[in-house]
Amino acid sequence: MPSCRSICLRTRRRFLPAGSGPRRLAGVLFLAALGLALDACTAVPYYSQAIAGQFSLLTSARPLDEVIADPATPADVRERLRLAARIRGFASRELALPDNRSYTRYADLHRSSAVWNVFATAELSLTLKTWCYPMFGCAGYRGYFAQRDAEGLAAGLQAEGLDVYVGPVPAYSTLGWFSDPLLSTFIRWPEPELARLIFHELAHQVVYVSDDTRFNESFATAVEQAGLVRWVAARHDPALDAQFARYLQRHGDFLDLMAQAHRQLEDLYASGAPEQAQRSGKQAIFAALTARYRRVRDERWGGYAGYDAFFEAPWNNARVAAMAAYQDDVPAFDALLAREQGDLPRFFAAVRQLARLAPEAREQALQALLPAPVPVAAPAAAPSAPSAAAAAGASAP
Repeated sequence: MPSCRSICLRTRRRFLPAGSGPRRLAGVLFLAALGLALDACTAVPYYSQAIAGQFSLLTSARPLDEVIADPATPADVRERLRLAARIRGFASRELALPDNRSYTRYADLHRSSAVWNVFATAELSLTLKTWCYPMFGCAGYRGYFAQRDAEGLAAGLQAEGLDVYVGPVPAYSTLGWFSDPLLSTFIRWPEPELARLIFHELAHQVVYVSDDTRFNESFATAVEQAGLVRWVAARHDPALDAQFARYLQRHGDFLDLMAQAHRQLEDLYASGAPEQAQRSGKQAIFAALTARYRRVRDERWGGYAGYDAFFEAPWNNARVAAMAAYQDDVPAFDALLAREQGDLPRFFAAVRQLARLAPEAREQALQALLPAPVPVAAPAAAPSAPSAAAAAGASAP
């Protein structure tokens, strides 16, 4: 007998209305209600807040021309909306991203984030807990439109002994079901950050695989990076070139710091060491991560403190695992784009073929795209393996 969730997913494919606007919204809300009725494990309050939050966001959005012409619109927001409109046109014209009404409207949310996502792992694991949804499949997070609701779930998960991270999310994609608007939560970001976010969210409308957060986010990250390089090159703006170069250095260092900590934690949890030793090693790795960040900030970034709040917040497995979901498969997607000679339509077609594969076959295909590692000659006398604490103190990238 098919599960309630599979019935709901088939119903979505058969009856989701085409187009956008009230008719499509009514169809999606109907299917959400159907999902509530079919899935006995679903918490009604959770879906109620999700439907209400999405409806409020959509109904508060106004066409860009209207907002730009409004005398009450702050001058800096007006200029950012004009810039965002140019980025949006570039996305469809030059990057083969969907040409639709997404990011052609603007909503002032009067809050710091669009949603807050809750991530959770076991105390000695980097595997994210997953939640399943009637219309989107399963994902390694649970999102809330109110921060207090996210923190309420987080408190309950922490009481169960899990590592938990509540991450503010400035934007998200409805996968083309709705016309996603530009939001006040990110409109004032620096130009490279604004452009990459728009490219990333539009990429989710190109390919999205149910139950595979890592594939989806890594693909969208690869698209955002390729798109950003092309956007900056097309602008012919020396000031933007310099800003982009600083962004690339800082972002690259940030990713190296996170990847190193992720590898160290993976090795620690796979080591078979006693649990108490793993707990001690875990804390040593987190302490060393913060120390390495401070050295990079002071020695390579000239004291730039834009990442301070992120690195000074309490560390746990869930924070590290949440970051990894966006990056782990990016090298494979980069290799695939290079194989297709930078042709984005061909790249998208190849990614769609990957998306059709079963999960294990898809992972194998991604790994096969990566170049073989260069063998390194073994030293004449191998040193003894360092302790977890010593490994955690390795030098900064």
